[in-house]
Parts: sequence; structure tokens; C-alpha cells
Amino acid sequence: MPDILKKEIITLSEAKEVLEQVKTDDMDQIQRWTHDYVVKFAKTGSEVAREMVKRLIEECELKEEEAVEVVNVSPSSLEELRAFTFGWKKLILTETLQKMLNILQTRNES
Repeated sequence: MPDILKKEIITLSEAKEVLEQVKTDDMDQIQRWTHDYVVKFAKTGSEVAREMVKRLIEECELKEEEAVEVVNVSPSSLEELRAFTFGWKKLILTETLQKMLNILQTRNES
């Protein structure tokens, strides 16, 4: 097993980009399953996803893990976003949720 060089939290889009650098024939079974998953569920390009994560951290004061989760799921309404963030066990103001939605909607503009 290769040594782990670094651990980093990445979005599905970034995972897709990494996996696309490997030939499918050279992937093990878990890598193939992961590749199939990210191809189906990555909602934007990796650069746009990383920019959204950065903005969510800076403008909405989210932790990196929370920002990546939000980008990966990409809720499209205030109700979906509220239901999703409810599990974090912290109060997020409607104003902040709206700001988060606005950032997520940039994926459609890019």
C-alpha cells in the first residue's frame, strides 16, 4: 500500500478530476466504484466547486468540512438547505442560508 502523502478534504468534482487522471484499466474495484459515483453526482467543475467552498468558508463562516458537504449536495432551495444543515446542530440564520444558496447558484452561471 502506498504511503499517504497528505490528507485533504475535497469535493466530488475534485475527486472526479483526480480519478480521471488514472486509466480505468489501472483502477482497483473501489476506485472504479468511486469514479462511477463521482461521474454521476459531481454537480460542477472542480475549479468552480473549490471557489464555492472558499466563498462559503469566507462569507458564511462555515468549516471546510461543512462547505464541502454543501457543495457536494448542492441543495437548490432554502428548505432543502435548512433540512441539510439542521444536522450540524448549530443555528444558521436565514440570511446566511440565503447567502449560501446564492453562492451555490453560481455553479449554473459558470
